Amino acid sequence: MTELTEKDLELIDAARRAIIPNYDAERFMHTVGAAVRTAGGRIYAGINVYSVHGACAEQVALGAALTAGEREFTDIVAVRGPEGAELLPPCGNCRQLLSDYAPNCRVIIPTPAGPRKLPAKELLPFAYEVE
Repeated sequence: MTELTEKDLELIDAARRAIIPNYDAERFMHTVGAAVRTAGGRIYAGINVYSVHGACAEQVALGAALTAGEREFTDIVAVRGPEGAELLPPCGNCRQLLSDYAPNCRVIIPTPAGPRKLPAKELLPFAYEVE
């Protein structure tokens, strides 16, 4: 695990900027924001879309980047709350998605020692792989 850089803090801020104006305190339909950085340095953001089978913010951010033609990702982060103050590790489904689409992408996660980042492939040992 490595410590955060200024670029990491910029990515966290992009995730916060995604959720702050969209946070739904009444129905909790949108509570998480995410941002992903591509190998070319572009940042794509997303918010979660809640329903029985909704999409996580990481999925929405990755989907926006993929739709724009991006295929290489370097960093991703998710935050929760009305101010985006809480860092979130990816859920199991997002860990599989990252394993499939961006195994070397560094994921910013909370740890007891503070925020750190590690490659997505380390978040899901024994991941299902398509042959």
